[in-house]
Amino acid sequence: MQQRPLRTSRRTLLTATATAAAAAAIGVTPALAQAPHQSKDRELRRIIARMSLEEKVGQVFVSRVYGETATNPAQADIDLNLAQLGVRDAAELIAKYHVGGIIYFGWAHNVREPHQIAGLSNGIQQAALRQDTPIPLLISTDQEHGIVCRVGKPATLMPGAMALGAAGSRADARRAARIAGRELAALGIRQNYAPVADVNVNPGNIVIGVRSFGADPEAVARMVAAQVDGYQGGGVAATSKHFPGHGDTEDDSHFELPYIHHTREEFERLDLPPFKAAVRAGIDSIMTAHIVVPALDPSEDPATLSHPILTGVLREQLGYDGVVVTDSLGMEGVRTKYGDDRVPVLALKAGVDQLLNPPSLEVAWNAVLKAVQDGELTEERLDESILRVLRLKAKLGLFRDPYTSDREVDRTVGIPQHLRAAEEIADGTTTLLVNADKLLPLSRLSTPDVLVVGADPSSPSGTTGPPTKVFAGALTELGFTATALSTGTAPGAAKIDEAVAAAAGKDVVAVLTYNVSATSSQRTLVSRLAATGVPVVAIAVNRPYDVARLPEAKAVLAAYSWTDTELRAAARVIAGRARPQGRLPVPVQRADDPATTLYPIGYGLSY
Repeated sequence: MQQRPLRTSRRTLLTATATAAAAAAIGVTPALAQAPHQSKDRELRRIIARMSLEEKVGQVFVSRVYGETATNPAQADIDLNLAQLGVRDAAELIAKYHVGGIIYFGWAHNVREPHQIAGLSNGIQQAALRQDTPIPLLISTDQEHGIVCRVGKPATLMPGAMALGAAGSRADARRAARIAGRELAALGIRQNYAPVADVNVNPGNIVIGVRSFGADPEAVARMVAAQVDGYQGGGVAATSKHFPGHGDTEDDSHFELPYIHHTREEFERLDLPPFKAAVRAGIDSIMTAHIVVPALDPSEDPATLSHPILTGVLREQLGYDGVVVTDSLGMEGVRTKYGDDRVPVLALKAGVDQLLNPPSLEVAWNAVLKAVQDGELTEERLDESILRVLRLKAKLGLFRDPYTSDREVDRTVGIPQHLRAAEEIADGTTTLLVNADKLLPLSRLSTPDVLVVGADPSSPSGTTGPPTKVFAGALTELGFTATALSTGTAPGAAKIDEAVAAAAGKDVVAVLTYNVSATSSQRTLVSRLAATGVPVVAIAVNRPYDVARLPEAKAVLAAYSWTDTELRAAARVIAGRARPQGRLPVPVQRADDPATTLYPIGYGLSY
């Protein structure tokens, strides 16, 4: 039988009995979350003192697990769990490894719909409280919004970081995060790996890009602080990432080990301000980066494994005593120099508290256990990290009540007030960069007939369809005639010919562009369409730098993402139902002369 989320009445009964029983078993009062800091630490240390070494090792791990339920996943998910984790389901994972946290992914089949997510979260907490030392788990995910979003519709999807950076409103950034935090908490997800605190000073940065608020360190710092306040006010632990700053690299740490060649002075000026702001704002957790910064650590170890960076800079220089979590230990950036058995041990020695998603939990878990048994890691060092993790769990009220309910989901997730707020916030983000002959807004034309072509990149979770269809649908809802034709991110000659033929008789062609490079055939598409005499409106649906390579377009806008939220906002701007208010949060350089700025930070047109 498929596990369902706990109904309110049963949840109340279970919370009163199971939580009280768990508290009695470990000598903790249910009011732990409200205890003064010093008193709380005494109670938490008593918990730690009663834990076995194996339980202690487990508390510093955050693992993936496959399946929609904690005890009865689909057979395909059981097979994946057995192959990768040596267990059948989340309950067995908790019983075997005593993990302190679980991370949700779409590809792990954890996030199908809100009630299922809440049921999975409740099942995980029930399994945790059945253990010899019953400690609630910290359930986490990457819900940055924009192009990185694990929980999709019907949850509320907010604009991503660079879109919020373009709007420039700290109040909107805080509001978006607070709503997002409330919805995650209602699903039982209490740690969010957001906001991104990287300063995107490199246009070639393929791993961060629009996930960053922008290129101005102080502006990014203000937005980060606002979102920390929003998320944590909404009931989840915020996580600023990726320390010490992933903004100036053209390499992707998922696949290789990037180097940041900033001097110490450049690091202090460019990379550090958002993290300082996060610490001042009381950030609950900070995620490490798998990058090398020789100016901070001449050994050229990845920051995740660097004692000078994590303990020297983060702990000692910034005075941060919250939870430090690694980026995924399955990424190649952290695996290129050391084996999977050494990485978790070195991370803990560097100052990490949570080891996220190791490729082999068995190898990593046993490596940490052996390091403590052999004396390479002291048990006291392990206790330091466990105390930080338990403090966070207590702060979030998980010892008091780790559960959620159907009722909480229904009254919080994707409710009309949140959806209206998302649209209001998104209306301030779209940036108009070019508007030759005052082509826009299209409301100047009578019932315009629009062809929508262009890129249909793989959509983030929760979008309702290919971006061209979503955008055409949004224009249709606004009273226009709109037809969609996907030409892809690399259109060939036949597809370009098809688009040119389809443009005949249209009033306007809207082209969704995606990371246009010097050799991209998207440039040919725009050029051929412009040659027909039909005005071309280009909408950059990822990085705004596309505008430098599209001189034939009559109008160019930056949407910063291809999610429904941001596409619909761009459609309202084009249609004249909203004014373009966004301002570039990054500079755009000339395509033929990268040393020359074409559009500076703060540039943007309006009606």
